[in-house]
Amino acid sequence: MTFLLILKYVSIAFYVYSLMLVAYVLMSWVPAIQNSSIGRLLAKVCEPYLAIFRKFIPPIGMIDISPIVAIFLLNYIQKGLFIVILKIYEMFA
Repeated sequence: MTFLLILKYVSIAFYVYSLMLVAYVLMSWVPAIQNSSIGRLLAKVCEPYLAIFRKFIPPIGMIDISPIVAIFLLNYIQKGLFIVILKIYEMFA
């Protein structure tokens, strides 16, 4: 039961962070929202993760595709973490 609860919380955390990334990217279209307290909070949380990808993936014209790659990688990290948690659970079960 604890194992399923851990997986549920990890899944929720990754889902919330993915939503935060999407919200942060959509906020870039409305500069007034970026200067709000929510905008600054999302920038503090999302920008360090997105900055990693912006170093290696240049924008294509006016379009920045690094958030798309970041979200895909986040999903793969989540799946990998699930496998690690499963292996740890199998070791102690």
